[in-house]
Amino acid sequence: VEPRDASAFGASAPQHLSALEASMGADAIEWDEDCLYLNVWTPACDGARRPVMVWLHGGSYVFGSGSTPWYDGARLAARDAVIVTVNYRLGAFGYLYLDELAPGFEGSGNAGLLDQVAALRWVRDNIAGFGGDPTNVTLFGESAGAMSVGTLLATPSAAGLFRRAILESGAASHVHEPQDAVDVAEQILAAAGTDAAGVRDLPAAELLAAGAVVLERAGADGLTFQPVVDGLTLPEKPLDRLRSGAAADVDVLIGTNADEMTMFLLLGLDSLEARANVLFEPAGYAPGEALRVYRQRLAEVPDDQVWCAVLSDHTFRIPALRLAEVQVDQGGSAWVYLFTYPTPAFGGLLRSAHALEIPFVFDNLDAQGVWRFVGEITPAHRALASAMADAWVAFARDGLPAAPGLPDWPAYDLEQRPTMRFDIDACVVVDDPWGAERALWDGIQ
Repeated sequence: VEPRDASAFGASAPQHLSALEASMGADAIEWDEDCLYLNVWTPACDGARRPVMVWLHGGSYVFGSGSTPWYDGARLAARDAVIVTVNYRLGAFGYLYLDELAPGFEGSGNAGLLDQVAALRWVRDNIAGFGGDPTNVTLFGESAGAMSVGTLLATPSAAGLFRRAILESGAASHVHEPQDAVDVAEQILAAAGTDAAGVRDLPAAELLAAGAVVLERAGADGLTFQPVVDGLTLPEKPLDRLRSGAAADVDVLIGTNADEMTMFLLLGLDSLEARANVLFEPAGYAPGEALRVYRQRLAEVPDDQVWCAVLSDHTFRIPALRLAEVQVDQGGSAWVYLFTYPTPAFGGLLRSAHALEIPFVFDNLDAQGVWRFVGEITPAHRALASAMADAWVAFARDGLPAAPGLPDWPAYDLEQRPTMRFDIDACVVVDDPWGAERALWDGIQ
């Protein structure tokens, strides 16, 4: 077998430049259908059998890449670990559910998920040659990457391919039912001017453009593309499968940021108030009744910040806690965190925004564009990054997220609900943070 040139990153999956990346002055994406590459950082290609950490990037299942500078694995690898970042197919290329629309497309709605499984199999078969231990793999990711991790916990073909899981701002609650996925597929085909049988002959740029039309039409209304409960790759909803103990032997570290939705508010998503007003109806609350509980903590802030808190819980925090609860119920182990550092970026509008924890986890505060979101980097920022990176690698090594800069971090339980709060002023364990608001969601989702 001839050696392959691995001196440069491979192409990204087909995608358009995201609004977030554009706001940071990013260049146009260099994409190609030949995009299924992964990247490895290691201290040495020896027989040391180090813990392996496999990163799945976020991006709403429509943008992102394992080569993003924020995901550079060098500083985590310097902690004596092997770091792998992965590309997977996105948008209509990865999650176009054609199974019910034409023969020969079985599994098409989960192609991106199957790419992730293929990457994990590659790690199992090859990572020992890079100084890693194939029996000690931690799968971690953020946003859609964390939702992928939560889905893979319940994916039969991924069973046994990873020992631990870290989920940042994503859990196991975001998948399409088949009919929803068929609706999306029919919209894509209509926008592309073809039927399912003609998709294979459609130029990639045209399929990408059709996806963009449907995404723009959907606006803020959920994830257009996501894994599908197809009965084949994904036999049932991930959380339901986890309730049967499918991943009870996988240690889980999971958490969210305090103000997840500010990023989406900043990018101009609308209809937030209307959406918030109907969220509590399934539990029998009048909208004002539940919002008054949020107002007890947020009495002096504008209404849009209250909506932000409600939607951050709905989309991110409550699903994360649901997953932690399931793991504990099934006899497994879970650790929960809450990232609360309020960035001064954008005049303080972002607060503890979605994705803000990533450069701290990777200890990459000097990476391209980080200062735009983190603010001026101080020794306190570097101390927090060091503590979080140390804890993540320690968890990957032996299942305990300990670090010199942190207090003892107890495993999650359903009585005290201990949660590590990460901030630059202090990292402390708090019991059941915002418990009154959490309790409102009982019986919902």
